[in-house]
Amino acid sequence: MGSRSVMKWPQQVSTSLVEQLIRSEKDLEKAISTFDAATAEYGFHHDQNTFGLMIKRLLSANKFMKAEDMLDRMRREKCKITESIVLSFFRAYSRVHKPHEVVRIFRKMKEYECEPTEKSYLTVFSVLVNESQLKMAFNFYRYMRQMGIPTSVASLNVLIKALCKSKGSLDSAFKIFREMPKRGHTPDSYTYGTLICGLCKAGRNLEARELLLEMEGNGCAPSVVTYSLLIHGLCQTSKLDEALELLKEMESKGIEPNVYTYSSLIDGLCKNGHTSQAMKLLERMIRKHHAPNLITYSSLIHGFCSEGKVQDAVQILDRIKLQELKPDAGLYSKIINGFCDVSKFSEAANFLDEMVLSGITPNRVTWGLHVRIHNRVVQGLCSEGNLNQAFHQYLSFRNRGISIEATTFESLVESSCSKGDLHKAARIMDEMVVDGCIPDMKTWNRILNGFWDPRKVREAAELMQSKLIEEYRSNI
Repeated sequence: MGSRSVMKWPQQVSTSLVEQLIRSEKDLEKAISTFDAATAEYGFHHDQNTFGLMIKRLLSANKFMKAEDMLDRMRREKCKITESIVLSFFRAYSRVHKPHEVVRIFRKMKEYECEPTEKSYLTVFSVLVNESQLKMAFNFYRYMRQMGIPTSVASLNVLIKALCKSKGSLDSAFKIFREMPKRGHTPDSYTYGTLICGLCKAGRNLEARELLLEMEGNGCAPSVVTYSLLIHGLCQTSKLDEALELLKEMESKGIEPNVYTYSSLIDGLCKNGHTSQAMKLLERMIRKHHAPNLITYSSLIHGFCSEGKVQDAVQILDRIKLQELKPDAGLYSKIINGFCDVSKFSEAANFLDEMVLSGITPNRVTWGLHVRIHNRVVQGLCSEGNLNQAFHQYLSFRNRGISIEATTFESLVESSCSKGDLHKAARIMDEMVVDGCIPDMKTWNRILNGFWDPRKVREAAELMQSKLIEEYRSNI
């Protein structure tokens, strides 16, 4: 084994030595080799500590199958599988958003002769709720109760969160909340924060504000998360004055706003036409050493473009690049659309080129918007008489498989004819037909009128003859 060549093993191999070697080996495969060599070459019997450490390393690297193989090996070697090791599987599968795998491992606990405690039940329940597997979550909660798992503040908090996420169940969440003291449970900051979040998402901001006051009255100190959720809710309903007052309130209590707090306020200000105020808040945010993220910048770009301040939006894009954040297709689309809105199609085309050269591509969600923007830019360039740039863009997105609208083909044909480039117009119309777009009478007339010149009658006749032959053959 490779591990033997780099070190001399002592005659007595201890658990602490094996643990030390596994931890110190950065290469996972070499760590596995060391783990195996301890047994194969030196007769070491692994225990819960070494097995557990190896499993955690495998899970950290998302080597789930190998980790489960190690779990089976523990069972074969009669090494007791502890709940702590099983919980590491729950956390790992939860990290990669695989709640069904969490449930599967939970069901195998008895097979592993590992009796689940309240902690395991609560972890699985929490994972299901966090992943919005609400039907499974409610069924699992009922199963918990059947198995005699007692209610606790922690379990009721997760149940309240599930009800807040479930459509139309917010009042049921409040019913449980009000009954908690009767069951001997005192709501904590997490309980209040969850309910405030649910109220804000439901647009019930006044009730959320009242609950915040009740929370403080009951000795539960609201956190930055609680305030941020309420501020976000107020911004979503355009109650900006209240949101800004709440910002002052939290700061007066010594609660420092975070990126989410500032981003929510900036988004609300931008959506309501207050980009100047949003920029002041951005500068304040930076002074307090909170680095803006793409969501913050996206709100500002959208706000500037909505107000026709496209150059200001471009400056924000430059800030993104300086901060070494990678702008996505959505941000470029906003700027390109912004230039189109103010009829600066050449600048819009330049940003299209920049986006392509940077290797930025839209995802499935934004693909339709991406197609519309490309077509809009080409049509705009044609309307300005900028045929060369329009044709360049046309070829670019044709080569990338972007759908071309009939209106775009027609704009290109008309622009080509206006410039006297009839061969280019004919080529575009040929490609239009190949793509399944049927030219209308206006487009046909534009081509024929272009060729209808004493010097070009022959070319017009040949074109017409060719088209008639094609039509005749297609009808045979």
